[in-house]
Amino acid sequence: MGPDAQSHDVNGKGCNVDDDGQLGRRLREIRSWRRLSIRVVAELSGISWGYLAQIERGEKPITNRRVLESLAASLRVSPAELTGKPWAPVDPVSSDAHAAVHAIEAALESFELGDDPGIPTRAWLEIESDVSTLVDLMHVHADYAAQGELAPRLMAELHAVYVREPNLRRRALVGLIHCYSSACWVSKRLWGRGLPLLAARIAEQCAAELDAPQWLGYTTWLRGDAAGGVSRSRQYFRAIKMADELRSGLDDPEVAQAYGMLHLSAALAMAAQRDKDSAQTHLDEAGSIADRMASEVGTFGRLWFGRTNVGIWRVSIAAELGEGSRVAEIAQHVHPELIPSASRQAEFYADLGRSIMLEPKTRDAGLRTILRAESLAPQRIRNDLFVREAIAGELRNARRDAGGRELRGLAWRMGVAPSG
Repeated sequence: MGPDAQSHDVNGKGCNVDDDGQLGRRLREIRSWRRLSIRVVAELSGISWGYLAQIERGEKPITNRRVLESLAASLRVSPAELTGKPWAPVDPVSSDAHAAVHAIEAALESFELGDDPGIPTRAWLEIESDVSTLVDLMHVHADYAAQGELAPRLMAELHAVYVREPNLRRRALVGLIHCYSSACWVSKRLWGRGLPLLAARIAEQCAAELDAPQWLGYTTWLRGDAAGGVSRSRQYFRAIKMADELRSGLDDPEVAQAYGMLHLSAALAMAAQRDKDSAQTHLDEAGSIADRMASEVGTFGRLWFGRTNVGIWRVSIAAELGEGSRVAEIAQHVHPELIPSASRQAEFYADLGRSIMLEPKTRDAGLRTILRAESLAPQRIRNDLFVREAIAGELRNARRDAGGRELRGLAWRMGVAPSG
């Protein structure tokens, strides 16, 4: 929902949201601006013009990255231009998170590696404790409001420590990588225009200065996550190039985990380009690395690489490929609770839920699964484009009976609600 839309009733009454949906309306506006017919855009995007017409009218959701990114490429805009972000918050926590994006943007502009920001700093143990807190907020809870409050202040202190305390320089660099990772993900989920890539590239600079292979791998993965939608081919190239550079160090568990995450990034890049065989090849390579690990779940960078996380990625990539029945089949063998991260568990249930919701016989189970995801990481799930599209689509399907209370409540919390 765009910032001009209004919704204020949990049951969907009295709401004023365009029936077409934000994404469909935005598509139509940009297509008209480009003076392109619906048939031309459909042909350029590799989809039928009838499907594109349904998307523009808000009758069909966009369910995968390939369609979103193909449409953006055909219209010569960033995918972020189609999503309508920032979405208007509907609760105080979401409002605080959106407000924090400005502080993050100011921090990204203010600090340069090697320049002293000229601020007083606390004892290193206090700073390090806050870095640990930030990592939990980022990788466990997906609490964007709290990250937005903590990360900019930590960036300033860590830049000061880097300049003033040579003996702490490497630890400060790792802390800065975490801070810029946080800035990347908060801005990606809540804003989406330019800031995620800027944050990821600064994180890459910190990793280059640190010159530790596992962190070079981590930040390459981060950049792919931040900007893969702009160019999946570049995401793939960078992931494979860095994975090849890490191959000689796979005896180091942290390097091995970074290497595995890069192959998962490559798998997603191929799936988004509809290259199922290549995606499977990289999933299998990641799986072979995970099978060599002593533990089920790795801890490097809180990326949770391991057998369970590879299983979660298999579900996500099957969802990307539109393999609804296979998503459910793969998910039966995955135990997300083994990963000590509510956010990662929520992502699993979101992909599973939106996939099985597409089938009438499993629609209710899909909604319950998405509600489970929301209960685990509300800020993460309410700001997920594909979950929003799934809920908006289901709301339209249920319009004759106004939908169930749970569906309407979730739609309201996401800023998606029916007119009337």
